[in-house]
Amino acid sequence: MSQSRPATRMPPQTDKPRRFVFVLLENFTLLSFASAVECLRIANRMLDQKAYEWQVVGETGETCVSSSGAVFALDGGLEELGRDDTIVICGGLDVQAATTKKLLAWLRREARKGLVVGGLCTAAHTLAKAGLLDGKRATIHWENQDSFGEEFEEVVLTKSVFVVDGNRLTTAGGTSSLDLMLKLIADDHGEETANAVADQLIYSSIRTDQDTQRLSVPTRIGVRHPKLSQVIQQMERNIEEPISPSILARDVGMSTRQLERLFRRYLNRSPKRYYMELRLQKARNLLMQTDMSVINVALACGFASPSHFSKCYRAHYQTTPYRERGSQSSRQPA
Repeated sequence: MSQSRPATRMPPQTDKPRRFVFVLLENFTLLSFASAVECLRIANRMLDQKAYEWQVVGETGETCVSSSGAVFALDGGLEELGRDDTIVICGGLDVQAATTKKLLAWLRREARKGLVVGGLCTAAHTLAKAGLLDGKRATIHWENQDSFGEEFEEVVLTKSVFVVDGNRLTTAGGTSSLDLMLKLIADDHGEETANAVADQLIYSSIRTDQDTQRLSVPTRIGVRHPKLSQVIQQMERNIEEPISPSILARDVGMSTRQLERLFRRYLNRSPKRYYMELRLQKARNLLMQTDMSVINVALACGFASPSHFSKCYRAHYQTTPYRERGSQSSRQPA
């Protein structure tokens, strides 16, 4: 959707606005929700008509608190919707706890009507839990990718900023809601309208579903060294079955000693230490976001024994995996 490209289609000739129903989960991410709504508001202004309308609902039907602590008054509860409505679940922190049986039952019932259903930020978890993403491509915030992949093997998980697969929409969170909504506006009213909305938002780089959500390795680590980036990418792809430093070095045409010096120079740690930190970070995500046993978490992160895993975890995080799991459980709402 570049500024120089013409609109691909004329606006549909209809007086009926497209209606979005935003479902706020407890601890939802305010940025993702607000970005989506602002796109619709500005689209109405650019088109000089009420092309879109929206309603904000939630399980209580009264108020909902965002992860920032802001309290939102809801327009209603989980009521029956029309067949042309688009449901957008807005997730955030502790999405597992916010995905209740009542919400899942309502979501499955409405989805059977053939409605378009979307999930912002971590809400792909809710859609997957309801069985709405089986066999489909989807995305979720990068911090939740490890736990999502372990729990929902039937979903084709991507690292895209957003994914549209049939009547299922998912985003990675943050500003990715802008990209998804601009895509929908372009489909409904042409790229010229979507570009006009982006200009109003001072959003100069509209991303597509081909763009990935995380920064490149060189940008993340603050170092632009091609061989170092290749090694780190290999480490990130092989957490469950770690690769030895000698093989990592050989694959980029270096000796083990050269690789060691490279890591010491740019990252102030050995390749082995850096790899261990990546594995422990994934382990912590799994402990905090899933109900996987500690043994299974250890195996998923390349540790042959729970005792070795516990020792390494304690040395890095100053607590044991069991205590980490216990502290997380105590923070979950009843």
